[in-house]
Amino acid sequence: MPKKDYYDDPNAPTANSLVVAVAAIVRIDAGDILMIKRSDNGLWAPPGGAQDIGETTREAAVREVFEETGIQIRVVTVSGIYSDPRHVIEYDDGEVRQEFSIVFEAKPIGGELRESAESTIVRWISPREIKRLPMSSSVKLRIETALKRDPLPYLS
Repeated sequence: MPKKDYYDDPNAPTANSLVVAVAAIVRIDAGDILMIKRSDNGLWAPPGGAQDIGETTREAAVREVFEETGIQIRVVTVSGIYSDPRHVIEYDDGEVRQEFSIVFEAKPIGGELRESAESTIVRWISPREIKRLPMSSSVKLRIETALKRDPLPYLS
């Protein structure tokens, strides 16, 4: 499902949906971060997606990371909660979501890198290299926040 992000854009469509989403900033000891090139918009992002009924946000993060990358994770902490109503995501089916995403920090515990229907490329990428990748401003904020390693989560 192609999507388009809008942030603080007066021409953005009006939100008609609010869905709990999760993402995980997965880091290896060397500091590299697990990133995917998304199949729906061609931009880079940490793995993540919508929470399903019957699962916790932690379980959703574990499931989404494995589905999109083949990597099994252990969630360590919450990096941030992103709910800025100025950020909306428009899908080609008419849904326009207001941002609501819980971003976790996590460690890999197993698995092998692989692509999925939602990820055309899956790689461990250094923080320096990540800054040069095409990504939405909201994803940049999430990664920058995680890299700061504040003891308290980001709250929007």
